[in-house]
Amino acid sequence: MSPDLFKRKSGEAAQVISAEALQARGRSLVEAVEIGGSRLPADQVAVVEQLGRKVAERSGIAGNRTVVALAGATGSGKSSLFNALVGEPVSRIGARRPTTSRAAAAVWGEEPSGELLDWVGVGARHQVPPIAPDAEQLDGLVLLDLPDFDSRVSAHRVEADRVLKLSDVFVWVTDPQKYADAVLHDDYIRTMSAHAAVTVVVLNQIDRLTSEAARACIQDLEKLLAADGLNGVKVFATSAARGMGLSELRGVLSSVVGHRNAANQRLAADLRTEAAALRKHVGDREVDLSGRNEELTDALSKAAAVPVVVQAVDRDYRMRAGMHGGWPFTRWASRLRPAPLSRLGLDKVASQLTRSEGRIALGRSSLPPASPAALASVDLATRRLGERAAEGLPMPWADSVYDAANPAGDDLRDSLDQAVLGVPLRDRDPIWWSVFSVLQWLFAAVAIAGLLWLLMLAGLGAAQIQIDVPTWGWMPIPVLMLAGGLILGLLLAALSRFLARRGAARRAEKARRRLRAAVAEVGEHEVIAPVQEVLAQHRATREALDRAAH
Repeated sequence: MSPDLFKRKSGEAAQVISAEALQARGRSLVEAVEIGGSRLPADQVAVVEQLGRKVAERSGIAGNRTVVALAGATGSGKSSLFNALVGEPVSRIGARRPTTSRAAAAVWGEEPSGELLDWVGVGARHQVPPIAPDAEQLDGLVLLDLPDFDSRVSAHRVEADRVLKLSDVFVWVTDPQKYADAVLHDDYIRTMSAHAAVTVVVLNQIDRLTSEAARACIQDLEKLLAADGLNGVKVFATSAARGMGLSELRGVLSSVVGHRNAANQRLAADLRTEAAALRKHVGDREVDLSGRNEELTDALSKAAAVPVVVQAVDRDYRMRAGMHGGWPFTRWASRLRPAPLSRLGLDKVASQLTRSEGRIALGRSSLPPASPAALASVDLATRRLGERAAEGLPMPWADSVYDAANPAGDDLRDSLDQAVLGVPLRDRDPIWWSVFSVLQWLFAAVAIAGLLWLLMLAGLGAAQIQIDVPTWGWMPIPVLMLAGGLILGLLLAALSRFLARRGAARRAEKARRRLRAAVAEVGEHEVIAPVQEVLAQHRATREALDRAAH
């Protein structure tokens, strides 16, 4: 059975990544970065932007070639293995110290590879002839021999890292002496464990060991790979000097080339890696802020002087009711005092004002400024709302939530004042006001008529003119009219005050509900909506990262 590179963890075949799926993941990662913005680490965002360009460039290169990089430490026999696979001494090996200074490429097949190798940045290129061993099975392979990643020359290390970032498949070449090297495992294999689907591990120079020692070495290396996160990755034992294991390794490379999906697998792994790295800076859920926020509404109501306005509505109703149903002979005194709502500048509804009037309405209102205690209540309520919304979010997101939950003080106060001005505080006058007003004037007219009648009788009596006074029973009608008009007016005024108290309570409660609804809307718009916007951005970033990592 020929080995299949794309059979990995749990023995399942790796999922084939289509170009459309790859582009969708790339768009999701870019979307996450755009939405997350400054709340994601700037260095990782820069990596994602660079990765986006890499995905676009690699996907835009025509052809189905697969770039396989041989990477290893100094002395691992990487270049010798490269030459053995090619069948010719293509890669130059150092004379004094085995080292490769520049990447070299061997190309199988007639499909053009210039554009791809230009993009990878490899100048030394060798075309493998069609008569070479397994040339047909390896058609489409571009094999790279990289500089040593542990070279003492920094330029060699930089070049190896650069080419590795652009390769489709990694073949990590090690030897019995350096297979446990920390540089190989810590700096490369472990950091690229997400690329298991495009990773091959080769233990070269196996001819230096006995069969028993070779088995033990391979088992130990497989344990190290499992600890690095590469569970189920098979180690291929080779000897470039004696040709051991080369046919099996060629079979692996043939499987890679035949699959025609290594480039997408590599890029998808890159996207998963960066998405997973960014995912650590995003929470797993968002708090639901839907529903009533009574604490915030209570605090904003106090800051907007809603209790003062409700009391003014109560007094205003009573005062206006008294002007309709009160005793006409004392009603004039009420007209000398301004109505409570007029005193606060709330006798007009903001929606009924003209545009020019609306711009100066805030300046005309006489609402008392919020007390320090009321402002402290608002600060406490917004802080608690921010803490609840920021629960489970990383610090940059939590800071954005806190900022959104604490709008500028002047803007919030202006919005509250405008909301109060826009609430209708006076409804239609009750019918009984008109009825009581007519009756009061009728009783007053009867009392005045009785008084005038009595005055006329007194004047006639003084002039010694005697006339008969009509009576009702024993009560003279003029006296009955005067006393009856006054008594009935006073009783009606008392009934009016009773009804006014009940009506004022109802009107005040209705105004309180309207004012709280208006204040709650301000809280929703000025405090909750900005917080929900941050949470929505967090949700969109989280979901985009999950799609990119899928």
